[in-house]
Amino acid sequence: MMIMELIKRHALRMVLSLVITLPFLLNTLGVVHLGFIQRLENYTYDLRLQWTMPNTIDKRIVILDVDEKSLQEQGHWPWPRNDLAHLVDVLFDRYQIDVLGFDILFAERDGSSGLKNLEQLAQTELGSDAGFKTTLNKLRPQLDYDQLFASSLKNRRVVLGYYFRHDETQSASVGTLPSPVLVRGSFDARQIGAMQANSYAANLPQLQESASAGGFFNASPLVAADGVFRRISLMQMYDGALYETLGLAVARLALGGPKIELNYENGEKNAIALESVNLGNRRIPVDMDVATLIPYRGKQGSFVYVSASDVFQGRTSPELLRGAIVLMGTSAPGLLDLRTTPMQESYAGVEAHANLIAGILDNQIKARPPYTIGYEMIALLMVGVLLTLALPVLSPLWATLLALSTMAGLTAFNLSMWESANLVLPLASSLVLTLVLFFFNMSFGFFIESRGKRSLAKLFGQYVPPELVDEMAKDPDAYTLAGESRELTVLFSDVRGFTSISEGLDPRQLTLLMNEFLTPMTHVIHRHRGTIDKYMGDAIMAFWGAPVQDPLHAQHALQAALDMIASLDALQVTFKAKGWPPIRIGVGINTGEMTVGNMGSEFRLAYTVMGDAVNLGSRLEGLTKEYGVQIIVSEFTRAAVTGFVFRELDSVRVKGKDKPVHIYQPVGLADQVSADELDELARYNKALTLYREQSWLAAEAEFNALCFQYPDRYLYKLYVQRSQYCRANPPGVEWDGSFTFLTK
Repeated sequence: MMIMELIKRHALRMVLSLVITLPFLLNTLGVVHLGFIQRLENYTYDLRLQWTMPNTIDKRIVILDVDEKSLQEQGHWPWPRNDLAHLVDVLFDRYQIDVLGFDILFAERDGSSGLKNLEQLAQTELGSDAGFKTTLNKLRPQLDYDQLFASSLKNRRVVLGYYFRHDETQSASVGTLPSPVLVRGSFDARQIGAMQANSYAANLPQLQESASAGGFFNASPLVAADGVFRRISLMQMYDGALYETLGLAVARLALGGPKIELNYENGEKNAIALESVNLGNRRIPVDMDVATLIPYRGKQGSFVYVSASDVFQGRTSPELLRGAIVLMGTSAPGLLDLRTTPMQESYAGVEAHANLIAGILDNQIKARPPYTIGYEMIALLMVGVLLTLALPVLSPLWATLLALSTMAGLTAFNLSMWESANLVLPLASSLVLTLVLFFFNMSFGFFIESRGKRSLAKLFGQYVPPELVDEMAKDPDAYTLAGESRELTVLFSDVRGFTSISEGLDPRQLTLLMNEFLTPMTHVIHRHRGTIDKYMGDAIMAFWGAPVQDPLHAQHALQAALDMIASLDALQVTFKAKGWPPIRIGVGINTGEMTVGNMGSEFRLAYTVMGDAVNLGSRLEGLTKEYGVQIIVSEFTRAAVTGFVFRELDSVRVKGKDKPVHIYQPVGLADQVSADELDELARYNKALTLYREQSWLAAEAEFNALCFQYPDRYLYKLYVQRSQYCRANPPGVEWDGSFTFLTK
């Protein structure tokens, strides 16, 4: 029932929260496009990558760098291919590397030897010179730099790089492609989304035929909208066949050339999507573009860099290269092989391939499978429903803690899947939804619901404690200043001997004394859910049960009265230290039907209570002086309170009332009243019974005995006097045992 009431109370806010959640769900399903979500997802991916990257140097892979130093020592690029042939020989023969990959294209012939010009001379001006032709034929093998380079590649584990074109305006292809890894017809092209190339720029035929393999190195079609290079295509399709990327080709050679297989979702070729590319026992997760996330190890320099000129000159330590996978590329800015990555803005493209190779060798590449869409839907639904139901009913502090805990939980689970299962689960959408719902609810609460709260605070803030205003704000329509009849409990307190106290103090001291007295008394009343009606000089009027309904209004009023007495006792030490006289108060409490509401004139209104029950409460406060007690409650309050022991003081007719009312003094909580107190109370009740039975002598004797044992109890002395008076002036047989007061 309470849950249904909360939902009803905050229905509008909850409906709007669900409306806010809907676009996030539709974005996940692809029905709508929230571009900022993808940008934030990329950002959170980069952060996760940066937080978890190993930041170590992988010595298995060496970057043979055509750097600025090499360009200065060896000359501008491109270098003559006889030099490259020498470089290949040095790498394999002297340094004994394992695999060599070129992140460089050799699409044009090298004419730097002058062989072409010599052959033209042999056909023209020197065509009749037999000696020239003989010499040329002897020199031709040494001057054919392309053939020298091709010969250096033979029978060695070398991978040449090339690139595919996807622009239909550039349809002319150059060079020779390597053999595809999957030929046309060996796979179902409808089940994969590999990028379709329409042309290529490949290496010279003699070079590609001499190399062990080839791999494309262009990745621009997969660069994200923000220009960051996060994933790389493992395969691209050309003329119905699949070709491998440079990193995959190098890794495959390093692993001994295992067979490549396409692994579809659920392991069936008729499934919806490709899930991974299997390289022997290694699984490389891919997406719909047959692309995989690059497992960056850190910033540029996560692999050993060796200057190409140092290898030319033999300055490199053999241990650095022996058995290594070598990728030849460039970090020189002038050669334009720099890319923006999650690690840094200028990152050598060749090192991106190195990261892919390392990830394949370690079988540690993150997966972002299609079912992450299902996870994202579930996460959004859970966040949306949880925050929709919880935020409207929580305080700002608890709402903030819930939002932060939700975001921390989502992030912790996401990172655990990232680390333990190599899964890249969506994170940004659920975090953004959490923040949006949090700020919406806080704004709604402040601008909409707090408007009602501020209105209530304006109406009731001077009467009731802030805690009750907060409670009222949950359903402001339920509270009104209009008059209504309700069972309430009213309390009156008054300072004893205030006139003499005020005469002994100057106005400033009297003001300070009253402030220090009224402030803690008000705190006590507020703490027990009471409403301050008014201050009347030294007197306080308060009531319970309005404006907030309180089934325990009588109990709370009595507890407040007892705490007021205890608080006042604690104040006496402070008053004495300041030279102020001690203060004693009397408290009267009554429960009954009263009229409550905003009452007054057109000039001034006050939220107050009126009625006979209120007047009786005021009379009871005045009677505390007559009976020598600090608190008097009516029979109606006593009937409404549980757990207390009371002493019946009398049956009285107050001024203006014909019907007698039994009045009581609270002794204490039932479980805290001692056996001696209970014994005293039993003796008193016996004496009071004798008094009401008009057994005057017996009653007088009992009260005298009580006076002897409890000389400070004024009540017993009062009844001794009454017994003596009634013995001398019998009230008659029709007497009902009550005492009539003719003054207020």
